[in-house]
Amino acid sequence: MIHLFEPWSIENLRLENKIVIPPMCQYSAEHGKMTDWHRIHIGSMLKSGAGLFIVEATAVSPEGRITPYCVGLWNDETQEAMQKMLHSVRKYSSMPIAIQLAHAGRKASTYEPWKAKEQAERAIPPSDPLSWQTIAPSALPYEPEDPIPQAMSSDALERIKRAFVDSALRSEALGFQGIELHMAHGYLFHEFLSPLTNKRDDQYGGSLENRMRFPLEVYQAVKEKISNTIPLWVRISATDWTENGWNLEDSIVFCKALKKHGCPLIHVSTGGLSPQQKIPAGPGFQVYFSQEIRKHASIPTIAVGLIDQAKQAETILACQQADAVAIGRAILANPHWPWIAAEQLNRKIHTAPQYWRGKTNPKADIFKIP
Repeated sequence: MIHLFEPWSIENLRLENKIVIPPMCQYSAEHGKMTDWHRIHIGSMLKSGAGLFIVEATAVSPEGRITPYCVGLWNDETQEAMQKMLHSVRKYSSMPIAIQLAHAGRKASTYEPWKAKEQAERAIPPSDPLSWQTIAPSALPYEPEDPIPQAMSSDALERIKRAFVDSALRSEALGFQGIELHMAHGYLFHEFLSPLTNKRDDQYGGSLENRMRFPLEVYQAVKEKISNTIPLWVRISATDWTENGWNLEDSIVFCKALKKHGCPLIHVSTGGLSPQQKIPAGPGFQVYFSQEIRKHASIPTIAVGLIDQAKQAETILACQQADAVAIGRAILANPHWPWIAAEQLNRKIHTAPQYWRGKTNPKADIFKIP
């Protein structure tokens, strides 16, 4: 049995195989609106033969963007731009498309990664017209030299909750077949979860139960408003990779709570909250967390993190460490990664007939003919 190319489902969303293309920011939007770059990029991903594509972190409000060039879905203009892109790519692919809704919290208002590296500066200085005031659970900057975020008031909490609901409804109107809420990588919801960034003294801070409260409230608010035909799942960071931070045990408790709220799936990543993190990066270094959450929270998971070999992905699934695997960096490097995996594992895969000649081994029979 080859698990990687077995069909699987997220609730009623049936997928052809267990290869997921995770959200990967392109930093190429204009005022939150998708551009022709997204049409080119997403079009290439939808020809890969993967089972599911998840659109990059999409901000629910302008101040929720990571950079000034991140995609958003907060008004009619951003929705119309996304609709144009989807109309174009859907002509030529039937691959299911989901969207990740996000708010960057204190990690917003930053340069694109390549510009930040060039300037040796992550956050945009307040003097720059491109910058904006960030918000967070508590007034604690990511780096000591970063601008201080504004601690969220009760009004701000309600505003952000409404923004997630509104963006989710826009996602449904656009025909997305799944929605992922981004609660990982040090962004707003992760900031509420971690004791390192949540120093509130109200019902949203202090105990683990309190720190989970706002993320769970938003999940529930979105769940209640969207159609029950659209699966709503969550991406988390299972550990901060720091002392006294968010950890695996906390993640298991949180995932059990999400499951009680009807969450069908957890996309398991790690890190991103603190510049003091010490990440032992290596092939499949995050898979263990997927395995433990899957086992102890009794919930399906997507594993991610330097998974770039077909046999590696197959072993993860065969050993029941995850229900699907996310292939990110490797599929950026080679958008036809699933073809190679199909050839190596002796399986077939769907792609456009225009590409049927494109095989590493001309004699390999890897393409499914409709």
